[in-house]
Parts: sequence; structure tokens; C-alpha cells
Amino acid sequence: MPNRLAHETSPYLLQHADNPVDWWPWSAEAFEEARRRNVPVLLSVGYSSCHWCHVMAHESFEDDAIAALVNEHFVAVKVDREERPDIDAVYMEAVQAATGQGGWPMTVFLTPDAAPFYFGTYFPPEPRHGMPSFPEVLVGVKDAWTDRRDEVGEVADRIVKDLAGRSLAYGGDGVPGEEELAQALLGLTREYDATHGGFGGAPKFPASMALEFLLRHHARTGAEGALQMAADTCEAMARGGIYDQLGGGFARYAVDRAWVVPHFEKMLYDNALLCRVYAHLWKATGSDLARRVALETADFLVRELRTPEGGFASALDADSDDGTGKHVEGAYYAWTPTQLAEVLGAEDAALAAAHYGVTEAGTFEHGSSVLQLPRDAGVADAERIAPIAARLLAAREERERPGRDDKVVAAWNGLAIAALAETGALFDRPDLVERATEAADLLVRVHMDETARLTRTSKDGRAGTNAGVLEDYADVAEGFLALAAVTGEGAWLEFAGFLLDLVLDRFTAEGGALYDTAHDAETLIRRPQDPTDNATPSGWTAAAGALLSYAAQTGSEAHRAAAEGALGVVKALGPRAPRFIGWGLAVSEALLDGPREIAVVGAPGDETFRELRRTALRATAPGAVLAFGAPDSEEFPLLRDRPLVAGGSAAYVCRHFTCDAPVTDPDALRRKL
Repeated sequence: MPNRLAHETSPYLLQHADNPVDWWPWSAEAFEEARRRNVPVLLSVGYSSCHWCHVMAHESFEDDAIAALVNEHFVAVKVDREERPDIDAVYMEAVQAATGQGGWPMTVFLTPDAAPFYFGTYFPPEPRHGMPSFPEVLVGVKDAWTDRRDEVGEVADRIVKDLAGRSLAYGGDGVPGEEELAQALLGLTREYDATHGGFGGAPKFPASMALEFLLRHHARTGAEGALQMAADTCEAMARGGIYDQLGGGFARYAVDRAWVVPHFEKMLYDNALLCRVYAHLWKATGSDLARRVALETADFLVRELRTPEGGFASALDADSDDGTGKHVEGAYYAWTPTQLAEVLGAEDAALAAAHYGVTEAGTFEHGSSVLQLPRDAGVADAERIAPIAARLLAAREERERPGRDDKVVAAWNGLAIAALAETGALFDRPDLVERATEAADLLVRVHMDETARLTRTSKDGRAGTNAGVLEDYADVAEGFLALAAVTGEGAWLEFAGFLLDLVLDRFTAEGGALYDTAHDAETLIRRPQDPTDNATPSGWTAAAGALLSYAAQTGSEAHRAAAEGALGVVKALGPRAPRFIGWGLAVSEALLDGPREIAVVGAPGDETFRELRRTALRATAPGAVLAFGAPDSEEFPLLRDRPLVAGGSAAYVCRHFTCDAPVTDPDALRRKL
């Protein structure tokens, strides 16, 4: 039978379209085929920028003998976890429950009824480090299926019942208050790495959502320790190898505690979230470093991830050709002293090596170094470094670039829209706001149908076949709300409302809990439901944030009540696991602060109007929402019944159903916010 992946839209599935394995995409037909042949299903889940997914593909799925073993005894199904996060979540939960750990590639063996009975992640082609070989696993599973079918069925039934029986205790009634947020801050303080910044040990991830919480907590309470942790972590990351010192943008994580050596893949979601963090850090501190990194990261998003249709691609790969025909992790980014000298000449190479921490021994592999800005290197002459950096970047452009996953994921584009809109507005970069608007237009045109239902992915302007999940609705609404606030175009507020109404109608459970998939989505062995924030805000906490902002913009009690109900989970998890509910904590800070509702009325050409708007955009008040325009404009509910003051522009600030007297002086507005 032929490999069936050639017509898929996922770049990850297309990478496997020429494998000798007879892959099927996830479909009812694949499981029907397994029933017809009376064989188990081999489910392999990964994503295009996953290093070990590539390794297993090359070692096993491109091997004719292993492929023949798979094809004879299994129906092989390949899933891109970024296209189908619901499938990934359900089976990852089973893998973690059975083995205590998970990761990608994820390898799961299923009955033809999609019940899992044997699990793993990466398997090598021959026995290695105590791991069985993939052929041994295939033969073992085949023998169990043939000779011990009753036992396999019992295991599968037990796992499915166990997953179905997991009910989520989300904290009961009530929203998190001062006590829970103070306990969360204490928990983060305990896990804080005072030497290198960040939280926990190696590998170390950029905790963008926890950093948002710290910035908002400082803004609301004045807690200096919270701001210090956020500022020091942001500086350490920006000086480290996890940040691309030449081209901007952040890698997925650092393999060490000191941020020196990254895992080189660059994800859209990390960079969107971190761009926003640095912009918000600048609002809090005025830091030049924060401004530089926010803008460089925004420029990286536009330069390297923007697609011809105006959306943003998912990721850049970690691996690329090292010049010898071999695909090597980090080859595009690392430098040796010799390579510096070839580009710069001896004198400038010596300056660059000192400035960027490039050593003879190397900080990475094979004597190469990842560029960083070591604290002990002293401050180099900025006027000399700028042209050196430009020459190195130009030389790097001549190297083979890492592969790009060109699919557009709705949720992550929502995060990028929010980041670019805010960064562009804060730093007077209208081009960034335009790029955000173009991405939003693409989502409306390609991803949203006439009932406002979202498709999760598209590629080359063509919508995929997978329904949007909760994070898509929530993050796209978040992006539209940010765009509405900076452009003054009420249509984006209206689109956000359509999406959030669907959240209320199709994703809610009893008592404020939320599901990751819609009520009428494909039925899996369990309906996924995960409130914890990992690499991105969970759909649950992202929805809470968007619902709260929309309620503040419109006065909708239903949306506010839904936000408060969803935040019950933060009351339960915030004090116990603050690193894994960071966005939920950040939203809770907004709830405690109001959030503040700011309406600025006046004529667009009026200087006072412009200054009041600029001041409102720079508000540090957690989750503050902004509407601006002519008095009684129909674009935004917040502008109704907001007259000019003495014929001039004015700003109105309300919180907790109480409004202050309008102000006409930007300094007076700044003090309120």
C-alpha cells in the first residue's frame, strides 16, 4: 500500500511522505483498516523541529527492513502534535501515567478501537543504553497481540478506564486572592536561581508566563523582589546563548543552568510570548536592554517567520547542514575563532571573540561557541561592535538555513498578533502593527468560517482539516483584543466576541471548568482537559484572560463570570505549582486590579489626545484595557457617554464598577495607571 501523507498540509507529515513505512494520517479509515487486518495501530507523534523525531525517522522509518516489519504487522499512523494537540494530550497523559515520563517522538501502540496498551518515546534501531531496539519492540508487541490478546485487551481497558476516571479538582468556588498570589510569589522565589536567573535547574526554559505574573504583581503591589527576579532573568537570557545575538529571537530552551547552550529550535510561540514580556519590562523599568530585545525579537518574527500570506510560520529547525553534507544541531548559529577571523580579519575577530565569549576550547561542540554577552567581558565599543555584528550576520546568511515549518497555527499567530501590536504601539513602529493586522486578516479569511468556528492550521493560504481547540479560540481572541486596543478599530473587538461566545457555548464544563476540545469535536478515548501552562498558556488560562479583557471592554457580566469561574483552578494550583500556572496567575493579578478600563476621547489630530493615548498604552496596571476614539463612538462600548472636557480631549479610568473623574493632563493619567 502507498504512503498516504503526500497530500497533507503539515510539513512534519510531508517530511515522512517518502518513507518506506506505509503511513496513514489520523483517520477513521486507518482504524477501520486495522480492524479489517486484525492488527494493532502504531501511533507515532512528533513535530517538524523536534531533533529526536528526525533521528528516529532517519534511523528507523527510512530503513527498509524496519519499515517492512511495521507494514506487515501494524497500521502505522503519523500525527503532527502541533496540528492535533488533542490527540497528543490524550496519549501523552497515558504515556506519562504508565512510564512516569513523556516526550517526543511519542510511540504508542493501540488497539483498532484506539485504546493504548504499550508506550514509549524514542527507540533506537539497535539496543542502546538499556533501551530495547525498535525492531525488538515491534516484534514483542506483535507477539503479545498474536499470543496474549486477552491480556492486551485487559491492559487497554484498564488504561482507558483510568484516564476516563480522572476528574479534575479545580479548586471549587472562588477566585484566587491576595493570599494565593503571595504564596505563588513565595513558591517562585524558592525555585529562583539567584546566580543565573530563571527557575529550576537544567534544562532551563524561559518562563515567560511566570515573568508576566511577576511584572503584574510588582505593578499591583509594588513588591520589589518580584520585579528584580523578572528583570534579572530577562537580562540573563538576553545575554545568554539562548538569545540569538546576531539575528534576534530566542531558542526553545537552554541545556544548562546559565543559558549558554540552547536547544537551537526557534518557536513562534516562545518568541511571541517573550517579545511581549520584554515590552512589558520596558514599561516597568524603561530598560534600554528590554526595549532592544523586544524590538529585535519582533523584527526576527517578521523577517524569519512571516509567510507570503501574512501569517507566521510555526518554527525554525534546530539542525542544518554544517557544510559537509551532515545535518548538525546548531550548525547555523555557532562560531569558532577561525571562522570569526575568516569573516572579520584578525583584529576585529579578537574583539568579537572577547565580546561574544568565543573561546579556543569552545562553549558548544567540536570547538565551536554559541555567541553570548558574558558579564565579565567588559563593555565593548558599541560603534565598533555594530558593524562587526552586521558582517557576521551577513556571513551567517550564506550558511545553509535551518528548515522552516511553514504551517500557520491559529493560537500561536494570536500570540504573535498581540506581541507585535503592543510592541509596535509602544515603540512607535507602525510597521509592526501593520504586520499584526495582516496576520489577523489571514486568520479571519482562512481560519474562520461564517459561524466564527476556527480551523487550527493552514499552509500556503489553504486551511487544514483540523478543528480549532480551546487555545486557538482564546489566543486568537487575545490577539484581536490587543489589536483593537492599539488600532482603535472596533471590528477586532467584535471578532474577539464571536470567538469568546463560542468558548462559552462549546468548551465549558460545570462550575467554570473548561475542556480543550469543543462539545461536538471528534470523540477520543478521553476528552482532554489541562489547565496547566507549559510552553504556552493553556487554553484554559488563555480563555480566562481573554474573557476578562472582553468583559472589561464591553461590560458583559457573562464573560466576567466565566473568567472568574475558570480562575478557580489558579486558586488550587497557584500556591502549589506557580511555574506551571504562570498565565493563570497573571490573569488573576488583572482580576484583583480590576482590571482598569481606560477610555480616551478626542480628535485624532489633537496633541493632548495623542499624549493621553500614549500614556494609556504605557500603563503598567495589570491587564488594563484601552479604548480610544471620538466621544460616543460606536466602535467601543467604553466610549459611550464619555464627553470631551471643556471641549478638549480627556481620559476616563474605571475599575471595580467605579469611575474616577476624567483627566485632561497626561501626567495625571500616568499617576492613575
